[in-house]
Amino acid sequence: MSLAISPALREALAGWLSHLKALDGAAANTLRAYEADVSGFLAFLAVHHGEALGLGRLKDTSQSDMRAFLAQIRGAGSSARSAARTLSAVKGFYRWLSEREGFDATAVLAARSPRYQRKLPRPLAEDAARAVIGTVAEMAREDWVAARDAAVVTLLYGCGLRISEAMSLTGAEARLPAVLRIRGKGGKERIVPVLPAAQAAVADYVRLCPFPVVDEPAAALFRGARGGALNPRLIARAMELARGALGLPASATPHALRHSFATHLLAAGGDLRAIQELLGHASLSTTQAYTAVDAARLMEVYEKAHPRA
Repeated sequence: MSLAISPALREALAGWLSHLKALDGAAANTLRAYEADVSGFLAFLAVHHGEALGLGRLKDTSQSDMRAFLAQIRGAGSSARSAARTLSAVKGFYRWLSEREGFDATAVLAARSPRYQRKLPRPLAEDAARAVIGTVAEMAREDWVAARDAAVVTLLYGCGLRISEAMSLTGAEARLPAVLRIRGKGGKERIVPVLPAAQAAVADYVRLCPFPVVDEPAAALFRGARGGALNPRLIARAMELARGALGLPASATPHALRHSFATHLLAAGGDLRAIQELLGHASLSTTQAYTAVDAARLMEVYEKAHPRA
C-alpha cells in the first residue's frame, strides 16, 4: 500500500489522526480502527483507478467511486454495520481534509450509509444484576481478589461506568468521594454520583488489597495478582464464571451492567436527559435506545400476563 499512496497523502492521514487524538480525545482503539478503515479506502482507490494515489486524485473522488467501494466491502463479507462505520471514518477524513485543502467533498459526504438494525442493549434483570455482584466475589480464590472483583462490578452497575473507566481510576480515588469526575469517550468529562454501596465495596477492597493502593495516588486503583494494573479481561472472566453459575445468557458481560444501570434508572422514572449525562453519551439518540428496551420488556410482560379471551 505504501507504494500506491503518495507521502503527502500518508502525511494527511497521520495529521487527521493526530487531530482526532489532540482535539477530540479519541481513544487508541478508535484511532487504530479509523486508520485501518481510511487506509483500506485509499488502497481501494489506488487499485480502482490503477494508478498511484495522491492528494490531487483524492479530490476528484466521485459518487461512482463511493458506490464501487461500498459494493466491494459488502461483497467481501462486511456487515452493513461495519460498512457504515467504515464510511463514517472516510467521511470524517474527507471533511477534515477538504476544509484544510479547500476542495468540494460533496460526492463523498453525500454517500448513503448502509441501513442496519441497531442492536438494543441487553440489560440484566434487577435481581440478576444484584446476584452477579455476590457471585463474582464467590468465584474468587482469595479474599482480596473477591473484594476487588465485587468492587469493580459494583461500580459498573451502581455508577454506570464503562470497564475502561473503572480501570482508569487511581489510588487518588481509593477513598471514593460522593461524586466522581469521569473522563469517558472522546475525552468528555462527566460527574457521576457514587452510591454508599459502591463506596463500601471499594473501601473493603482497599482494606484487603496487599498492595499500597492509598500510598500510590498516581497508580491504578485496581491491581492484578502481581501488583500491576488490573487487566479488564479478568473481570470479563469473573463475569463469565458468575453467569455460568447463575444460568444467565452470554450477553451478561461487564458492559451489560452499564446497560442495566441505565435501564433500571429509566424504569424507576429517571429522566432521559439526566441518564444521558450520567452515561456520558454525546447524543440523546444513543440514550434513547434504553426506551426501546423498556418498551420491549413491557410488551414481554404484557404477552405473558394478559388474560386472553
